[in-house]
Amino acid sequence: MTSLSLPTPAAARRLYTNRSRLYEVMIRLLGYRQGLTRFFEEADFLQPSMRVLDAGCGTGAATLALHTALAERNLLPAHFNAFDLTPMMLSRFWKALDRCPVPGIELVAADVLAPQTLPSSWRNYDLVISSAMLEYVPKQDLPLALRSLHVRLHWHGTLVVFISRHNPFMVPFIQQWWRANLYSQAELRAAFQAAGFAHVDFSSFPRPYGYLNAWGHIVVAKP
Repeated sequence: MTSLSLPTPAAARRLYTNRSRLYEVMIRLLGYRQGLTRFFEEADFLQPSMRVLDAGCGTGAATLALHTALAERNLLPAHFNAFDLTPMMLSRFWKALDRCPVPGIELVAADVLAPQTLPSSWRNYDLVISSAMLEYVPKQDLPLALRSLHVRLHWHGTLVVFISRHNPFMVPFIQQWWRANLYSQAELRAAFQAAGFAHVDFSSFPRPYGYLNAWGHIVVAKP
């Protein structure tokens, strides 16, 4: 199976600094945020007053989708923290928050493979979400990245990962153009289990956003 890993965090940061606007346009055209919202609206792991961490938040699609779903289900307020490797992406997220406020949210620049870059108080989350970020971790380091998220969870917490799927259609678009790794279900299950997750399930985007399943996996994991 072909694998491509960005060699350094700096390379990933450069990629998304240069393509931050393109990324934002692409996910808007794909209806990605709306697909995330629909998924969260139907999820069985949401609860009132959640503590949420968005790992690799980018321009904020996952946080904003989850906040919308929590509002639709009358589960607000919730407390959100979020981090990303690329300051340019965080800048675009702040602009999005001007249009769609998430009260009390905290954003920091940090690296999932360098846990010391995150505030020490960022722990005991009910839910950790990660969307289109872990593809940029070298494949051999994926269990390490997942463990760094595992330790942030409350013992009853849930980790939800949206990550690129290995199939022939995604090789030119995601692997070559966006320079990201692609994963099979078997690879992901092995990595999550190596990271200490006892319960690993695969979900999917519901209608009418099922076309997003051609892009990626949804992994729902619990310690």
